[in-house]
Amino acid sequence: MSVRLLLINQFTVDFGFYLLIPYLATHLGRDLGMSTALVGVVLGVRNLCSQSLFVLGGSAADRLGAHRVIPCGCVLRTVGFGLFAFGEGTWVVLVASALSGLSAALFYPSARAYLAVEARERSAEAFGLLNIFETAGGLLGLVLGSLLFLVNFKACALAATSLFAVLTVAQMFALPAHKVSPSRAGVLADWREAFGNRSFMAFAATMVGMATLQNQMYLLMPEGARRASGWDGASGLPPTLGTIANLVFQLRITRFVQARGGPARWVGPGLALMGLGFVPPALVADLRDPPDASAAVLRTLPLAAGVCLMYLGLMVAQPAVMELIPRFGREELTGTYFGLFYVFSGAACAGGNFVIGWAMDIGRHSGHEWLPWACCVAFGLTSAVGTLCLRSLRALPGEPEGALSAA
Repeated sequence: MSVRLLLINQFTVDFGFYLLIPYLATHLGRDLGMSTALVGVVLGVRNLCSQSLFVLGGSAADRLGAHRVIPCGCVLRTVGFGLFAFGEGTWVVLVASALSGLSAALFYPSARAYLAVEARERSAEAFGLLNIFETAGGLLGLVLGSLLFLVNFKACALAATSLFAVLTVAQMFALPAHKVSPSRAGVLADWREAFGNRSFMAFAATMVGMATLQNQMYLLMPEGARRASGWDGASGLPPTLGTIANLVFQLRITRFVQARGGPARWVGPGLALMGLGFVPPALVADLRDPPDASAAVLRTLPLAAGVCLMYLGLMVAQPAVMELIPRFGREELTGTYFGLFYVFSGAACAGGNFVIGWAMDIGRHSGHEWLPWACCVAFGLTSAVGTLCLRSLRALPGEPEGALSAA
């Protein structure tokens, strides 16, 4: 029952998020007259508050119980989105952005720690279902948000605020208590224990490729679709294909992986598939604008194949990664480990996007448009090799202890 409620909860969170956030930058620039630099600051504050504080949210779940922390996150998002609906001053918008980011820092590691503990031996399947519910909620939110945005941004913000207000109340009364056995040591001692777990730290570092490549659905892949087709509207093709693939195949793939060796065996191959998904688009990256519609379709096919291959790898790797994370440490620190992992992922997205963006600029000016795609292949294969090395060293959970066992 708890797992089902968490899945519904995740669907609603992503539904409400995508009602508002995709349209925020346009609202800030067009309606409030903010400069592009200030818009970037506002969006950056949200990312900074979430990514840097994930470990705080995870520790709170370990000590207070995820059933208490999750509603707190939704309260903050309700207030933040409400400020977006009515606030026009720069400081109000900055506070709203900070609260929205802090809410994610509380919610995401808490929800995943709760799910990992409740699902236990079926956690990989539960995380696969979580991906499906996230995707479906995000897709529905985008559709409804685009319709509400035709009215105005305030309609989007009020709808999202109302949804999170209702969700907060439902969470307070519906989520069963998440029993916790807090560590007798202090929070700093818990963090030192997690940071001192060399196997976990090495594993988190190797997952840089997964976080970076997943984020290219919103950076490199849309740009590739536009260039291949010669049509700006094609930028929506990669996330649409990925969404369809996730909804149709995620659970089947997760069950396949579970029946054939479990998570430690499949993370590396999944990362390799993600990296190889950037090879087909690279083959047509240097071609000029297509002369006609039939040529545009033919040149878009390699990109579509790459998107499907990348998502296949993600569907293999991500639930396996989520299943492995809590196994690195004590159950009492499940939230802390998830929070720390998300801190690494956030840093990886920032650093990886910088590298890919730099490669895109260099490739555009030098005529080597394949360069950013090659960087993505390198990210994926490097992470895959790193994961395979960890497995050979017996450093992954479920393997006999080896050279990188926790300090």
